[in-house]
Amino acid sequence: MTPWFIATEPFIPSDGQRWDNYVEWSGLKQLEELVSLDALLCPTLLREIREEYWPYIVNEDFMLYFFTDFDFLMERVAPIERKNVLCVYRNPTAPADDSFGDFNFLGYDLVDNECSISALTNCGGFPDVFANSELSNRGLLTDFHRAVEVQRNLRILHPEERHANCHLWAILRLAPRRL
Repeated sequence: MTPWFIATEPFIPSDGQRWDNYVEWSGLKQLEELVSLDALLCPTLLREIREEYWPYIVNEDFMLYFFTDFDFLMERVAPIERKNVLCVYRNPTAPADDSFGDFNFLGYDLVDNECSISALTNCGGFPDVFANSELSNRGLLTDFHRAVEVQRNLRILHPEERHANCHLWAILRLAPRRL
């Protein structure tokens, strides 16, 4: 598995009315924060793809905000105070390690193939596939095998729903002392 890196905006209770509205709509009362690759809820910090980024980003459809070089990304986001720096693995074939260098494992997200919407936290739920109560206080599944099962069942039970055709992402976050 090859690690990729991305910097996203945190989505936390101090976001006020936006947070309150989201928790009310989603029903995810257990959230203490949301950590996701959902581009609407936790947008990338580097929204403009600059010429100098090309050697350091993943050159695939919908993956242009993911960096292959951690140090390059950190140089770009260093002046930004409020950030989540994530190490991610797309469609891992085995459980993620609890840590990777200065990164700590948070859980698994299921995000549509366009890397824009999380099937776990931004689709109104799929109660026939998973219960909101299965999600952690960060909005993620924490068990690899359950995440794979949810991914498979989303595709089987909701083939017409474009957000149900999703990638499984292992998400690790850079420890605060490194930010």
